[in-house]
Amino acid sequence: QVQLEESGGGLVQAGGSLRLSCTASGRTFSSYVMGWFRQAPGKERELVARISRSGGNIYYADSAKGRFTISRDNTKNTVYLQMNSLKPEDTAVYYCAADRSRVVPTRPYEYDYWGQGTQVTVSS
Repeated sequence: QVQLEESGGGLVQAGGSLRLSCTASGRTFSSYVMGWFRQAPGKERELVARISRSGGNIYYADSAKGRFTISRDNTKNTVYLQMNSLKPEDTAVYYCAADRSRVVPTRPYEYDYWGQGTQVTVSS
């Protein structure tokens, strides 16, 4: 079992930055692919960024490319999402998720564990 806890959300003006953190319990963090998802009201949950177990393989959704950076520190059981140049359309609840068996999990159902989410609100 893995428990995930996100932090770092908040209210920011357009053009601003936030850094989200997700800390995992347990001693096997490095064995999980980690993903950051977001869900806006009335919309489906979407993958924003994903990082492989070693950190060597990274995926970004088109909406995140050039603005967001995902990273992980396996010594701290933590994955980060640095978000720059934020836009009002980035407003959503952001979730981190962990997958223990797949190489490139993309859909929400492919992830085994989820955090509770952290709200990000970008004002115009």
